[in-house]
Amino acid sequence: MKVLFIQVGGTIDKDYPKLNNGYAFEIGEPAISRILERNLLGFDYEIVSLMKKDSLDMTDQDRSEIRDYCLKSENSKIVITHGSDTLVETAKVIGQIKGKTIILTAAYRPERFSNSDADFNVGVAVGGLNNILEGTFIAMNGLLISPDQCYKNEKTGRFQQR
Repeated sequence: MKVLFIQVGGTIDKDYPKLNNGYAFEIGEPAISRILERNLLGFDYEIVSLMKKDSLDMTDQDRSEIRDYCLKSENSKIVITHGSDTLVETAKVIGQIKGKTIILTAAYRPERFSNSDADFNVGVAVGGLNNILEGTFIAMNGLLISPDQCYKNEKTGRFQQR
């Protein structure tokens, strides 16, 4: 199995700033590269940095660009790291691309933090690639949920299934 990891931004990739005197985070290099390097993997992978945006700044044009990239990719197994605020919206735009398994994931705390959920969420996403033949899903809070059945609970901040 070969997995394509696509960075589009979000908290998972936030890093300590180099440009604004340490007062705000910026989206850095793909956190996925550090996550994968820490583990003994049984699959090949490629990492692409498609964009570095906070998900609140994501536009419909950005979502279309992500979908088009997935459509054009030769890879049938794709994980997209994204921000959690608009993760569901992007997953719905990607839709169900025939012959591909696409899983979007995020983190509530940057991967650079020792108490980040990034590694766990990426692990759930990769596990999903091994068990789902086709479709687009969200991997958060230990769950794999279809975008049409997924929502972010405003009170708890957790992703849940309808």
